[in-house]
Order: sequence, then structure tokens, then C-alpha cells
Amino acid sequence: MYKSILLPVDLGQESSWIKALPSAVDLARGYSAELHVLTVFPDFGMSMVSVNFPADFEKDNLAKVSEDLQAFVKQHVPDDITIRTHVGHGTIYSEIMAAADKLGCDLIVVSSHRPEMRDYLIGPNAARVVRHAKQSVFVVRD
Repeated sequence: MYKSILLPVDLGQESSWIKALPSAVDLARGYSAELHVLTVFPDFGMSMVSVNFPADFEKDNLAKVSEDLQAFVKQHVPDDITIRTHVGHGTIYSEIMAAADKLGCDLIVVSSHRPEMRDYLIGPNAARVVRHAKQSVFVVRD
């Protein structure tokens, strides 16, 4: 039985949620679980990159991403689901696993695409989450 489900989404990439969201909603409804929807704002990586952006760029964009996530949830998640939204900041797969741990989630629902050759060499975020998460991971193919 699941009590807390994490659904990571990329608000700019419909394929990250178009099939995974209905699955996560069905699971949350079926188990009377809380659904956590997470989106991740990537960090700059190297500090020399950040000097090319205005001083409040990250702060302002994190606020905008949070607003966008709230609007997304309002539009796409039914009212009968207990939901919380979260915005991570950093490396996508690391933020997903950290959020799942911090929030006490016992299931992560992720969308994955059909692997291409480059994915076997680099490894997508979903594959890293599957390999390293402490929680069960439900992978929805698009």
C-alpha cells in the first residue's frame, strides 16, 4: 500500500506527464495516498555561467516556476486528490530522489521514453532514479 506518491514533471515537456499523471492520479485515488508533484529548475552547473545572468535570475525564476506548477496542478489534477507541489533546484535525478526521501514518499511515478543509443551511453534521469532510489519506482512508457 502506498501513502505518499511523488510525480516529477517537466512543465515544458508534455511527454514527462501526459501518461504518467493519469497513472499517478489513479494510484493516489486507489490507495487514498497523497500526491506530491515536483518540478526541477536546473542549476547553472559551473559558477562562471551564473555571471552571465542578472543577480536575481534564479530567485525570480524559481518563483515563476512555482506559480506555473500551481497552475498546472489546478488544470490537470482532479479536486478529489490530496496534492502538494514542490519545486526543486539542481540536478534533476538528484532532486527527485532527495524530494522522495525528504517527503517520505514510498512510490515514485516517472515517465520514460523508448531508449535511444545515446541513452545507453549517458543514461536518462528516469533510469538513474530507477537504479538509485530507495523507493519503488513505477515507470510509465510514453
